[in-house]
Amino acid sequence: MKFGVVTFPGSNCDQDMIDTLRDGLGCETIPLWHKDHDLKGVDMVVLPGGFSFGDYLRSGAIASFSPIMEEVKNHAARGGYVLGICNGFQILTEIQLLNGSLLHNISHKFICKNVLLSPSSVSTPITAELDKEKTYKIPIAHGEGRFYADKETVRSLNDNSQIMFRYVDYLGNPTKDSNPNGSTENIAGISNKNGNVMGMMPHPERAADENLLNTDGLALFNSMLNSAIRI
Repeated sequence: MKFGVVTFPGSNCDQDMIDTLRDGLGCETIPLWHKDHDLKGVDMVVLPGGFSFGDYLRSGAIASFSPIMEEVKNHAARGGYVLGICNGFQILTEIQLLNGSLLHNISHKFICKNVLLSPSSVSTPITAELDKEKTYKIPIAHGEGRFYADKETVRSLNDNSQIMFRYVDYLGNPTKDSNPNGSTENIAGISNKNGNVMGMMPHPERAADENLLNTDGLALFNSMLNSAIRI
C-alpha cells in the first residue's frame, strides 16, 4: 500500500507520520506538497497534524484552499482512502469531506497529554481490527479539538456507525471527566458514510515506537493497513 503525506506551511507532524508509515510499518510513503496537483498514485492520502498556515482565520481554513485539496476530494470521491490527524481532521471538516466542526477546547487552553480511546465502530480500516473492549492510550495536542455537530448530524453519525473513537476512562466509559476538550458525546474521531475518509484528533503516530514508551498507536495503523489491503 502506498501512502502520501501532505505538508502545508505550518505542518509539524508530517515527518513523524512519514517515519511511522515508512520505517515503522515498512510501507512505501512519499511526501506531497500542498501546491501539488498530482497525488502520484498513492492509495491513501494522510493530512498530518500541525498548524497549517498558522491557524489563521481558524484551524484548517486556509489549508482547505490549497491546490492539492481538489485532488484529495477527487481521490475520496473515487473511493480512495484519506486520513486526517488533528489539523488534518480540521481540514477535512473545512472541505466538508467529514461532518461537524472542531471548536476551541471548552477550557480555552491548549491541551497536550495522553488520553484513552475506545473504538466505537469497526466499519473503518483504522478500527476494523481493534478490540472494542480495550482502551488505547494515544496523545492529543490541540487548542481547537472540541468536536461539535447538531443533534441530527450526531444521530446520523451514530446510526451509520461513523463514530470511530470516543474519549473514555480506564473502564472504557465515555465520562465527562475523560472528555479532555468538551467534544459532543466524547467523540474523538469520525468517518464518512463509506468509511474511506477518516479523521481523528489524537495522534497515533506519537504512540507507535518503543522509544516513545507507547506503541498503542501501532494497533490503529496495523488495522488500517491490513483492512485496506483486504478491501
